Amino acid sequence: MNKTIRRVLLTLTMIYSISGLAATPAKENADTTLALSEIIVTAQRPQTEVIPAQKLSGEELQRLNSNSVADALRYFSGVQVKDYGGVGGIKTVNIRSMGTNHTGVVYDGIELGNAQNGQIDLGQFSLDNIEAISMYNGQKSDILQPARDFGSAGTIYLRTKTPEFAPRESYHARATMRFGSFDLINPSALLELRLSSHVNASLSAEWVNSSGKYKFRYRRVNPAGEIAYDTTAVRQNGDINATRIECNLNGNLQNGEWHFKAYNYNSERGVPGAIVNNVWRRGERIWDNNSFTQGSYTGTFGNFTTLNNVKYSFYRTHYVNNDDKQIKVDNLYKQREIYFSTANELMLKRWWRVSVSYDFLWNTLNADMYDFARPDRFTNMVSAATAVSFNRFKAQASILGTFIHDKLRGKQAPDDKHVFTPAVYLNFQPARTRDFQLRAFYKRSFRMPTFNDLYYADMGNSKLNPERVTQYNFGVVYSHTSRGFLSEGRISADAYYNRVSDKIVAYPKGQQFRWTMLNLGLVDIRGVDVSGLITLNPARELYLTLRGQYTFQRAIDVTNPADNYYRDQIPYIPRHSGSAVVNATWRQWNLNYSFIYVGSRYNQQENIRYNYTQPWYTSDISVSRDFTINRVNLRALLEVNNLLSQDYDVILNYPMPKRNWRVTLMVNI
Repeated sequence: MNKTIRRVLLTLTMIYSISGLAATPAKENADTTLALSEIIVTAQRPQTEVIPAQKLSGEELQRLNSNSVADALRYFSGVQVKDYGGVGGIKTVNIRSMGTNHTGVVYDGIELGNAQNGQIDLGQFSLDNIEAISMYNGQKSDILQPARDFGSAGTIYLRTKTPEFAPRESYHARATMRFGSFDLINPSALLELRLSSHVNASLSAEWVNSSGKYKFRYRRVNPAGEIAYDTTAVRQNGDINATRIECNLNGNLQNGEWHFKAYNYNSERGVPGAIVNNVWRRGERIWDNNSFTQGSYTGTFGNFTTLNNVKYSFYRTHYVNNDDKQIKVDNLYKQREIYFSTANELMLKRWWRVSVSYDFLWNTLNADMYDFARPDRFTNMVSAATAVSFNRFKAQASILGTFIHDKLRGKQAPDDKHVFTPAVYLNFQPARTRDFQLRAFYKRSFRMPTFNDLYYADMGNSKLNPERVTQYNFGVVYSHTSRGFLSEGRISADAYYNRVSDKIVAYPKGQQFRWTMLNLGLVDIRGVDVSGLITLNPARELYLTLRGQYTFQRAIDVTNPADNYYRDQIPYIPRHSGSAVVNATWRQWNLNYSFIYVGSRYNQQENIRYNYTQPWYTSDISVSRDFTINRVNLRALLEVNNLLSQDYDVILNYPMPKRNWRVTLMVNI
């Protein structure tokens, strides 16, 4: 704690004491005993971010035309979202072309896992109870974190709202009703309770129901330039019926805080499938029942801080394919995970901190398939990190050791994996002002082959090596705040180089419909991310915010010079992409316009005309107004998405909706 904070606290204590003496009448010729009330002073740990994150939070997050976390992430630079269409379509995210499996997703401080395929479907997480979304390239700039968090090449942090109460408040309640195109019905509710002066709770519930039916245009041109198909149809088998329930408990202690969360997502949905050869309807369906409970405790004792997490999760997936033209499939998968973490930090000097973390994970997968391997994975992770912080220079360094042991039922398990991955982060202010900063980092990371990669029937290869990534980044950032016409301005630019080796790919092994997984890939990724933000105050009560981002990426396959696709751009990675958001706020009115552009891509490894996928762009607009009736706050919101009714595919043959709308009414008590 620096001298300024000490002086402020001392002054407040003296003022409080003097006011107490003045308010207490003294008795003549008698000793006076004065009882002072307890003063509890809380303060956040000093933040030493070396590389700031891209963040969306508060009202800015709510204003975006987004219904899920995946939709909001489209506005971050360097991010590609794979969207398979519709309300219930699977949505995954890829940071800087390194692959979905290299992206960690942390939900309220603990990373989400999927040992079966390594991918997190972000469509399962709603924005209704999300307070902030942050995205870090490399890792979070905090050495007090679980060892697991040091392992990802890029990480997305989701933080739910923590209740805050005025002195006489004991509860908050919010009800939201949303309906719109595709027969969408989406009610949700949030209840926050103050259980005591140190404990609060929140309960969030949501239901999503939609037929998923929307019109689309199916048009394909053959390599000769002739139109092969051109018709309008209705998307089928994209229905969803899902519920989400979350319960949170939060508590403050004398030397720290604790949190507990219970989560359940239950859904039945169709798998829309690809539109190929005039086949409009598929027979695939998925039932998901995902649950987890997690708890965390943070305590500070002098110069020592400890962070401890524990989690149990159970994922149940039922997959059915009743398509008459395909082999009938009816499989049930069950995943379990037990997770424990302890992270400990010691402040050696005011400018120097060190930390040590240990994580343990147990993952298992069971399926009702014949001769299934039923793998168990035991993962031990140990990290050591240090951070120094001076007036104009900050640096962090860490090393992570990962030790993995797989155990199979009745089969020989692959060799144990031992991997060490270092990282170094630097931040420098070349001038005394904090408006301008230079930043750089180097990081190595890896992703372990998933259970599907290793053990899936007729495809798995138990001899696979981990997929490794080396990252280099150099960036500049300028930010300025004032109280004038330009109240806030920020611009940042980062140039980066990533190299992915031992990339895991599916490769045919001679027989039709028989594939296997091999370490064949080597990908060279070079890019530039540019983002900017300006907030203007041109008139009283009128605020204009402009946010924009642009990404250039050259991600090429450099595996084998003999390949036809050697040095070609890898599938679905555009060279150019960007977004822009314009927001205007005046009194109780709010107008928001957003634009997203994704350049041309190739849907296969060879960059030839036949595999070319056209660019796409969308314009979304929304208008809202706040009301107050008898101390009840209301908000009405109208959204129109894909305003120009563009025909586009994010993934080839998975057409996205044309113009669609949503109406939302929110009541806060």
